[in-house]
Parts: sequence; C-alpha cells; structure tokens
Amino acid sequence: MRVVVIGAGIGGLVAALRLAHAGLAVTVLERAAAPGGKMRRVAVGDTAVEAGPTVFTMRWVLEEIFSECGADLSAHVGLEPAAILARHAWGPGEELDLLADPDASEQAIADFAGLRERDGYRRFRARAAEVYATLEAPFIRGERPSPLDLTRRAGFSGLGDLWRIQPFTTLWSALGVYFADPRLRQLFGRYATYCGSSPFAAPATLMLVAHVESEGVWHVAGGLSRLAGAVADLAARRGAAFRYGTQASGIAVEGGRVAGVDLADGERIPADAVICNADVAALADGLLGREAARAASPVPAAERSLSAVTHCVQARARGFPLARHTVFFSGDYAAEFARIRSGRLPDDPTVYVCAQDRSDKDRGNEDRSDAAPDPQRPERLLCLVNAPAKPFGPSEIETCVSAMRRRLRASGLELSDAAEPVTTQPEDFARLFPGSAGALYGRASHGWMASFKRPGARTRIPGLYLAGGSVHPGPGVPMAAQSGRIAADSLLHDRSRARASTRGWTATATSGGTSTP
Repeated sequence: MRVVVIGAGIGGLVAALRLAHAGLAVTVLERAAAPGGKMRRVAVGDTAVEAGPTVFTMRWVLEEIFSECGADLSAHVGLEPAAILARHAWGPGEELDLLADPDASEQAIADFAGLRERDGYRRFRARAAEVYATLEAPFIRGERPSPLDLTRRAGFSGLGDLWRIQPFTTLWSALGVYFADPRLRQLFGRYATYCGSSPFAAPATLMLVAHVESEGVWHVAGGLSRLAGAVADLAARRGAAFRYGTQASGIAVEGGRVAGVDLADGERIPADAVICNADVAALADGLLGREAARAASPVPAAERSLSAVTHCVQARARGFPLARHTVFFSGDYAAEFARIRSGRLPDDPTVYVCAQDRSDKDRGNEDRSDAAPDPQRPERLLCLVNAPAKPFGPSEIETCVSAMRRRLRASGLELSDAAEPVTTQPEDFARLFPGSAGALYGRASHGWMASFKRPGARTRIPGLYLAGGSVHPGPGVPMAAQSGRIAADSLLHDRSRARASTRGWTATATSGGTSTP
C-alpha cells in the first residue's frame, strides 16, 4: 500500500514512522529543507537558536510510539528532567519558581504569597489531576469524540467527573476559586496560551496543563528540533522515503477517493492513501485542490488561535538570574489580552524567555557559574510574546520588540546583542505554514465546544487522513504526535477492515471463461 505524508511536522513524522514500521510504502513530502515543521531552528550569528516549541512534556506519548516501533526513545535523544519547571517574574524582588518537587513548589508559593495561597495551590493541583484523569482515555488517547460520545464513554458513573471539569467556566474564573493573589492567577492562566488561547475565554479544562507539567518537564539535548530529527531518522530506517524541498500543490481525487499527490513541478506521486499534516485551514481553503477542500471545514478568522512575535538573539544577559524557562509577566494581564483581542500588539507584553544554554544549576541570584558556559560570553535566547494572527508593519514590530525589552529591563534583565537578532512576526509564520494566516495552533480553544470543532483523523474523502496540531487532540508537541499516531492507526484499521471484507471468497472458473467470487 502506497502512502504519501504531506508535511514533516511531528504529526506527519509519527504517522510515517508507524506506517513504515507496519510495512507500508511511505513517502514524506516536506517543502522545507529539514524535518520538524514548527520545531525549527534559525541561524543567529554563528549559532542556531531553537525558534519553536521548547517545553517537552507527556514523555509517555513518544516513549510509547518508539516502543511500538521497536525502539527506545532514550536511546535516540538525550533527555534531562527539569528541576525548575519555570521561573516567573513580575518586577524586582517578585520572583517565583515552580519546581518538579511539588512540596518544594508549595513552600515556594507559601514564601511568595502566604499560606492561604499555598493551600489554594494544593486544591488546584488536585483538581487539575482530576481533569486530566477524566480526559486522558476518552479524549487525549482516542479518536475525536462528539460531546455525546464523550458522555457515553464516561458512562453514568462518570457524568459527575465530566461536570466537575467545569467545561462551561473560563479558566480565569475557575482560578479565582483557588487563588486570591492576582499574580498566581496570571501564572496559571498563562497555560491557556500553550494552545494559543486567552485565559479569559478558554475553558477551565485547560487547568490540566498544570498536572501535565507537574508530571515532568524534560530538556531535550539539541532542542526539540533534534527530537523531530530522531523520529525522522527512525522512520527512514524503517523504510520511509523523505523528499525535502518538495512542495505539494494538490491532493488528487479520482472516483471519489484519493489517487495521489501533485507536486509544484508537475509530477504526480500515486498513492492509495494520503496523510495531510498541513494546517487544516490550508485544506479547507483549497490550497491543496478544490476536490480535497471538501475534506475540512474553514476556520473563521475570529476563531483562529494566537500567533506570536519571536525574537531570537545571541546576547550577553546580565542583571537577572535566568532559568532555562523564565516568564516575565505584564503589569495588567486583562489589558494585554484585550489589546490582542482587538487586533493590536500588546504595549506591555508578557515575555517568555528560553535560555537554551542554561541548566537547572542556576538557582540563586549570586552564583551564576553554572548558568551559562561563561557569563561574559553570549548565549542563545528565544524571546516570545503573544500576538494576534494578522500581519503588522515594520514599525509596529519594532515597537513590539522595544516593549518586549522594556518588560525584561523592568525585572533587571539587560541584553547586549552579540549578533543581529532574528525577529519573526505573524505574517512570516503565515508564509512558513500556508493556510494558517499566522495562527500557530489552528483553532483557538475558546468556549466548551472549540475542541469538538477540530477535525479528527478520518475525512469524508476515502483514503485521506489528517494529522497535526490543528486537528484532534490539539496543539503542542505530544498532542500533535498523538494525532499522527491516531491517523496511522485509523488508516491501518480501515485497511484491515477492507481486507477482512474480502477474506474467505475464492475465484471460481465458469464456462464463460471469466471468474466470479
């Protein structure tokens, strides 16, 4: 069976790996020069900076995928557990670390905001664990359910669990039950941005991210782009063929089912099945052909997720003890998201900084000897702020970068650039990922129905399947990887059923010289 995978993002890579391991003839088409999709690197001066996802959680997803393909994840990528999940700053002297050790996090919160907030954190963690436990099997691991399917899978005894995950309450409102300190609501509300959403519109179910992080965050040696490379390497060893620098121009549909993939240079690659790992909006907007467009529904502009402005630098960092992951919060979270909702860049943004040369050994303000190879040498930093999914002019982006650096200086962090920074704005992401309009996470998770609007792996066109962060179960490296797993399993299941439907029939010669089953 010939399968073509469009896009070498993590969803497409996982699908290719599983199908190649199952013995299918798999060809992966990728318009970029390397695998990874959004898990990418950019050149800054004489080094490369990870410019995409930087936090690796839900390790079990990739471990299971590698194991199912006869491999060990830890033998292919170096993984180091993070002791500091993230450092958070609001201004001079207002710093809080969340730690892998929950007892240590409780003590840190007590020291930062008092015993009442510590107790609220305990209750919040317990509820986040309940939400995750309720949704893991029927939603994260399974094919896309409808609300009725989810209720049916939960059963009568599980209806109470579904109600307690507060699907009709916003995350911001739910956090008020646990935290009186607005800084802690800001900290845990930021988890909505992990799927490109606003904490003021996303459902309370997203508190499950807190549980996911408490279960472990890992640093990947070489960055998450190296993880993508490891999956691609294993898929190639299992027989998958990769064609980089190759752009798909359309999905050929003949007789109502998939027939192949047309390339920009006019070549057609015949296929019995296609897994499309492009943004689902590219499919719906007809960028892969008019016939294929009926396989997906358009994503209205008002329902798109957040985009970002990223600022990759090679710089000397002084004045603030950066951890590997540090978040510098804005002075007014509601005002920040109100500006984004109105289509403007925030004038006082929350800034996430990934210091890619640092380890967890930097725990204090004084001893910086283990923070970077040499405090006098430049280090690789990714600075990111949330932004609307729309293009902006050069002066607007310049103002945004100035506001970003101003927010860092408010906490004492000064950056001295050693090379020309590389800034990427929503319009650039729209070019990198056609059809996305710059939205990095597909459809925003706003409202309780949003997750059910994401398409599943199967489409109404036989032989065409979907994977990636814009389809079920959602964005983020582990979830997108899971989408590739579900797409491959769906294809293999359909193939098995098709075979079974003809099993047991034999050809019988007739006097007319033909064969009938």
